[in-house]
Amino acid sequence: MNTTKIIKSFPLLFFLLAALSCNPRGNGKASAAQDTDNQLNFLNWSEYFDPEVLAEFQKKFGITVRETYFETDEMRNEILFSTNGTGYDLILSNGASISSYVKHNWLAPIRDRDIPNLRHVTSKWRKSFPDSEPYGVPFLWGTLGIAYRQDKIMTPVTSWLDLFKPVEAVQGKIIMIKYSRDLVGMALKALGYSANSTDSSELEEAKQLLLAQKPSVKTYSYVTLGENSSMVSGDAIMTMIYNGDALVLQQHDPAIAFVHPREGCALWCDFFVIPASSKKKELTYKFLNFIHEPAIMARLARFASYATTNSEAEKLLPRQFKDDPNIYPTPEILERSETYTDLPPRVTKKYNDIFNLVIQ
Repeated sequence: MNTTKIIKSFPLLFFLLAALSCNPRGNGKASAAQDTDNQLNFLNWSEYFDPEVLAEFQKKFGITVRETYFETDEMRNEILFSTNGTGYDLILSNGASISSYVKHNWLAPIRDRDIPNLRHVTSKWRKSFPDSEPYGVPFLWGTLGIAYRQDKIMTPVTSWLDLFKPVEAVQGKIIMIKYSRDLVGMALKALGYSANSTDSSELEEAKQLLLAQKPSVKTYSYVTLGENSSMVSGDAIMTMIYNGDALVLQQHDPAIAFVHPREGCALWCDFFVIPASSKKKELTYKFLNFIHEPAIMARLARFASYATTNSEAEKLLPRQFKDDPNIYPTPEILERSETYTDLPPRVTKKYNDIFNLVIQ
């Protein structure tokens, strides 16, 4: 498996993207010399795919998968806008971004007959976001919540306000996701509003809450997941995080707890999308069909600690996995949670304005 890590500094990222032809390993776009007829260039989250599954795919079909990693949804979108949606054969996208990609004519439609194992995918997830059914193949789904160190915070964390109005022990040791919908959306949830609010007064309240929290924030990024993570070392004490990633951190330190805040969460689903510019769509179909073989998908769900969208794969998961409320939230939490909806342009600008003001 060939992998490339997207650099985390945005100014450097754009410099590297401007130098595509001379430094392919810095930006994840394979040069003509590196690219082959049997290679897929895949824009993906880091530490999300079981490398053994990718190795099996390569052995079975003779197709290699070259991964490029992004750190946040915001970063993936920046990358794609800088290349006009080109340079990749497969992209892992959050559901809320698919419509935007379609409007820019970046995506190729996906037909059921091209990927027979789509029959195993739950209809609810295929239709869960605008344009997700004709252009996306659902992968894993989950929630956005809070991870914190129980050995540093004596009072249990139960609310988004515990993150946005932190106790003194946490100040300067919080990591917040650098993505406008998560940052503004969960501030809205903390205040009792919809994560998709279009109300100007509610958005103003969310802005003030985020600005008040800012001095307590260590960094706006995404927490690393390995043994050197700042949550494991204790340099960070609390973070906004996706549920499966919190369970990965717990493997390194059981003092790290995860909570679905009582106000509800953001519900998300990741989708594979195929760029219209890709010349390797047939290879991509083979990859996606392989991924959705129930036994393979069950392994991928367990590897990442996320719930699967594949109903046949779910039957193969151990009872302990399916009964874990951190992976499959309780009905009460699901009832209070929301997926992100497509916002009107003027409202999207307000979210972005708040986001840029907070992270600067």
